[in-house]
Amino acid sequence: MPGENLSREEARARAAILSVERYDVALDVRSAAGPAEPGLPRGFRTTTVIDFRCAQPGASSFADLIAQEVSSVRLNGRDLDPAEVFDGTRIALDGLADRNTLVVDARCAYSRTGEGLHRFEDPEDGEVYLYTQYEPADARRVFANFEQPDLKAPFTFQVTAPEGWTVLGNSAQDGEQTAADGGGTVTRFLPTLPISTYITAIVAGPYHVEQDHYARTLDDKAVLDIPLRALCRRSLARHFDADEIFTVTKQGLDFFHDHFDYPYPFGKYDQAFVPEYNIGAMENPGCVTFREELVFRGKVTRTSYERRANVILHEMSHMWFGDLVTMRWWDDLWLKESLADFMAALSQVAATQYSAGWITFADRHKTRAYRADQLPSTHPVTADIRDLEDAKLNFDGITYSKGASVVKQLVAYVGQDAFLEAARRYFKRHAYGNTTLDDLLSVLTETSGRDMTGWSRSWLQTAGVNSLTPQVTCDGEDRITGLTVLQTADPSHPELRPHRVAVGLYRRDTAGALERYARSEVDVSGPATEVPGLTGQRRPDLVLVNDDDLTYCKIRFDEPSLETLRAHLGDITDPLARTLAWSGVWNLTRDALMPARDYLALVLRFAGQESDIGVLQSLHQQARTSLATYVAPDRRAESALEVAQGALRELRLAEPGSGHQLAWARFFASVASSQADLQLLQGLLDDSAKIDGLDVDQELRWTFLEALTAHGAADEAAIRAERAGDDTASGHRHEVRCLAARPSAAVKAAAWADVVESDALSNALVEATISGFMQTSQREPAAPYAQPYFAALEGLWESRSIETAMTIVRGLFPYLQDRQETLDATDAWLEAHPEAAPSLRRLVLESRDDLARALRAQACDARY
Repeated sequence: MPGENLSREEARARAAILSVERYDVALDVRSAAGPAEPGLPRGFRTTTVIDFRCAQPGASSFADLIAQEVSSVRLNGRDLDPAEVFDGTRIALDGLADRNTLVVDARCAYSRTGEGLHRFEDPEDGEVYLYTQYEPADARRVFANFEQPDLKAPFTFQVTAPEGWTVLGNSAQDGEQTAADGGGTVTRFLPTLPISTYITAIVAGPYHVEQDHYARTLDDKAVLDIPLRALCRRSLARHFDADEIFTVTKQGLDFFHDHFDYPYPFGKYDQAFVPEYNIGAMENPGCVTFREELVFRGKVTRTSYERRANVILHEMSHMWFGDLVTMRWWDDLWLKESLADFMAALSQVAATQYSAGWITFADRHKTRAYRADQLPSTHPVTADIRDLEDAKLNFDGITYSKGASVVKQLVAYVGQDAFLEAARRYFKRHAYGNTTLDDLLSVLTETSGRDMTGWSRSWLQTAGVNSLTPQVTCDGEDRITGLTVLQTADPSHPELRPHRVAVGLYRRDTAGALERYARSEVDVSGPATEVPGLTGQRRPDLVLVNDDDLTYCKIRFDEPSLETLRAHLGDITDPLARTLAWSGVWNLTRDALMPARDYLALVLRFAGQESDIGVLQSLHQQARTSLATYVAPDRRAESALEVAQGALRELRLAEPGSGHQLAWARFFASVASSQADLQLLQGLLDDSAKIDGLDVDQELRWTFLEALTAHGAADEAAIRAERAGDDTASGHRHEVRCLAARPSAAVKAAAWADVVESDALSNALVEATISGFMQTSQREPAAPYAQPYFAALEGLWESRSIETAMTIVRGLFPYLQDRQETLDATDAWLEAHPEAAPSLRRLVLESRDDLARALRAQACDARY
């Protein structure tokens, strides 16, 4: 719609003249639980009162609103004609006074895409659940506002809802619920502290609620008592482990109070696990929302619990980094996301049972960052965000994972004490305000005594990832005479950065273990840096640059080190060092410097020795990627059989009932293709086959069934029968995925139509359908949709919400047609559509880059 994509310049101009004093918002969501009104799309009434000031009386501005209908608009007592002032996304405001009151009465739509006020009907019991999700700018889908982060204000919400519903907001309830005229109840909330529109929240429905509280005596002897609640759908309550969630919550609150010296300011702390959520979680102050997949229906590995704890702590860190102090505009999104990602890992390691958090950080977070930083769309951590579409796409691997990695390097650079003292000053100096990069750098300069200008320019204001490679010379007695770290950069991003790194030397001992015997820290700068602290040491079997993972870089190996890894990678005793070695060889594979089949050989040889379950699951994912896209096409079938045989061998060897056994079972199902392997999966489903200790619960049943379906070994009747035994929201998503996974031209045509030609599916079912459609074993059935994909792009971008459009554009890119013709077709579209939306072009460019990388990797694999 015109005006929906707010620009940075428009936001700056509005903030220059407007300041908001308060919002009073009334929502009537009783329509959510009943049938839709005849002839009307299902919607809800929303009434907003905004008191605001204008620094230039007589000036014009606008408020934001996306609504089905606007009934009335009143500005300073004057009734404005909605037909004249409302264009579908904005309300024009002319002749503003010094002090202004805007009253808007409208009807807005419930969402099926996870944006705005999302409505979900539980297929298991018919109950209806609502929740809001706004970041970066979807509060305007629920109430009239000034939708930008630097126009903060207190909010008072009132919600009229069906009888018996739990209703939550950012702040505590203001008294008891009261009866509403016409039925239902009215819940009114206390005014919030000044916050941005995108972190306001409403959660409503017959949720299952667990309660606890957190108490702490502060330094001034005041007692802080925070009510805690955790919520999920009623039909999930039997799986809800609220005690574990509360334990991590309390540990996190202890950590942040110990280190931030600023009491949690938002009163209560609710955590709601909600259905069909697009992201991991959202840091709404006092009312955090999470995707309900973090409530585990079946057996999962310890990694799943660790990741959930990380998400809880990430959102909690936002209560300070993001909610208390908020970036002025989305350019500085990193001021909350990068810092929250880092603080989540720091607090997790220090305060919870998940003490291997830095291994997960090196494995998962940095892998995501390395990929994002080599895409054509890479950008500095401090980005150039022109508008809201840019902002939406910059919730990416740079802002989160690279940014957090850079913060880790920052902490190594200035010291943890100086960093945390800077955070404390930052919160006190800018509480309830908005900041930019310079505000944080200034307190870091104060606390560290270092000039942060050069560091910031290199790390926050330039893009690209450096590679660090050791170069070793030894004398005739096998003693090191020189060790140099060589630094290189991609020609498109040539910045050579300062790195604080540790260089570790490793040798095999008499028992065969590969252990570190020497370590030296050094400041790397420029193309070559000597490491004098290691001169005179014995010749190493392995040199590990960036030992202990202090900096953000791709590590390379000299040839002797690489040969050691080929033979002994699994013998590295330190789990973090081993993780860094795995990361290094994976980057070699992605960069077409190591044949994909060599990488698969390393996985088959050493993954069974991997003690860290999270790293093991990453190896499985990377092995699947290698098989699907990096192995030479004429060698895929042979490699797939070898990998499946290796996976089954490790599955049978794994400790019965262990997380490792579960991980190998899932991996085996994902790569199984032979008749014997599929028969085993079928046997595990119907109890005619057993693997000691393997509990084939409902979630694992769906995993096995999808594999069988994709290979034509299970039909629609089997899928429907499985759904009959799992008549839940999760079961429905699995059913949709499996139905779309069948290797049939008619099935693919129907799935394509459901996603591309219709907008009837919810966000969760769009994802499930695409996942089923894009089976790596089904290149031929998917082939006819390569050209239609490009033909549909602009129409999809114009007609769907940005969240849904992003999902489709990314998910249906024809990467399975991994040949030059597809690359040429992508280039032809880009050349023919120079004026397409920049965000759409970015998504296509990213997919093109993944395809080009795959073709280079296949060429490398074919040479050996």
